[in-house]
Amino acid sequence: MNTSVLIVMLVVSIMIGFLGLLAFLWGLKTGQFDDEKKMTQGVLFDGIDDLNEAALREEKQKIFKGTKMNKIYDVAIIGAGPGGIASAVESVIIGIKDTIMFEKGEEHSSTIRKFYKDNKRVDKDYKGQKVELNGNIFFDDGTKESTLELFSEIIQNHNIQTHFKTEIESIKKAQDIFTLTTTDNQIYQARYIVVSIGKMGQPNKPSYKIPITLLKKVAYNINDCKEGEKILVVGGGNSAVEYACYLATITDTTLNYRRNEFNRINDYNAQNLKEIIEQEKLKTKFGIDIEGLEDIEGKIKVLFTDKSSDIFDRVIYAIGGVAPVDFLKKCGIELDANNIPIINEKLESSVKNLFVAGDILFKSGGSIATALNHGHQIIKEIKNRI
Repeated sequence: MNTSVLIVMLVVSIMIGFLGLLAFLWGLKTGQFDDEKKMTQGVLFDGIDDLNEAALREEKQKIFKGTKMNKIYDVAIIGAGPGGIASAVESVIIGIKDTIMFEKGEEHSSTIRKFYKDNKRVDKDYKGQKVELNGNIFFDDGTKESTLELFSEIIQNHNIQTHFKTEIESIKKAQDIFTLTTTDNQIYQARYIVVSIGKMGQPNKPSYKIPITLLKKVAYNINDCKEGEKILVVGGGNSAVEYACYLATITDTTLNYRRNEFNRINDYNAQNLKEIIEQEKLKTKFGIDIEGLEDIEGKIKVLFTDKSSDIFDRVIYAIGGVAPVDFLKKCGIELDANNIPIINEKLESSVKNLFVAGDILFKSGGSIATALNHGHQIIKEIKNRI
């Protein structure tokens, strides 16, 4: 064998040995020899690119597990309304940093955005009930817009970790840890839960059947109402009166309430209603209920209990909201005869370490100020337990 051949063989051997050394060092660095499974699987790959791809895939799996299953939050808050926002803010201020808030809507305060008309008056003392704020959020009388702006600033200034467009489908508890499952099958875990979902997200509907052909012309807010339409507003609360008084300024509007007197509205709305009726801008059908609706060539024929009837382009129901009973039952929360969560003096439900805040605790609805106080009270209790 001549010298040149020997030199070539020697060079090739050195190169192979060098590549083997590089592969060995790479394996040490990436942990390929940490366990038997990695070593046996590693021999199945043909080259460095395959090994790199396998390592990258494994690293992604580690990241996924760390952010979902292995991450246990101190507090998980369901709902980004006043009660949920207060709970999140109070957590940050009191020093509970590992807090996460979920909201199924695209933005916070979905109820205010959807069911409050523009420039709606928002009172701290709801229905005249005096509420002294105990927490760290300063809230006073204002409008829909100023209230939303306040909550937006609060969330931003306190760096609240919020997942919008994320609906929690169920909450299960195993030992002392809650597992939250979203509608798109994402999993989160937490030690404490605050449920603060409002009733207005599921508005009350009439007991009689609404013809399927009229569903697009029957609504529960005034977002789609247009000037020139003939509109019937049904209800006896603040929202119904506010809807009717506003619509009466732009179109033919009738307000229907099954009773003759309005006992659930604030003084401002009562005075406004009186004035607009005296000015003959708003038609009324008080002390009369509705028996049913009929489709008359695309318009809504309303049948009243006094045997009269009228035809409208649109009907707006503002008759309150109902608690999301199915969700509450999935969480294991015990309810009373009115489907209101049963809680103790600490706002804790029948499930230990699962708290409830906001108007879901009231039969006829609560106030923003009360929800803010609920958040403050709950987080103080959680802090004591942590």
